[in-house]
Amino acid sequence: MLIVTTPTIEGKEIEEYYGLVTGDSLLGANLYKDMFSGVRDVVGGRTSKYEEELKNARKLALEVMEKKAAQKGANAIIGTRVAYHNLGGTMGNTIMVTMSGTAVSLKE
Repeated sequence: MLIVTTPTIEGKEIEEYYGLVTGDSLLGANLYKDMFSGVRDVVGGRTSKYEEELKNARKLALEVMEKKAAQKGANAIIGTRVAYHNLGGTMGNTIMVTMSGTAVSLKE
């Protein structure tokens, strides 16, 4: 499935619009990761564990969105956007990754 951030795809004609599709993924950061991240931030460097977890959360949200589009009969998603939401919490933060776009069918 073709997934793009643009509202059109050059050289392709949109045959049908199926509407909005979304995918969400939650990333719970536990206390130990928070403490380790804080130490890394103080001494410098990158918090690669968080980066890897965010990458996995984005991948999962994308897969969910793609599955929903396929169920509608789409073969592409246009206008794709990604958003991150910090949901907070007492034992660390929970981050929600949300992806959204418009499911369409492209003429072959």
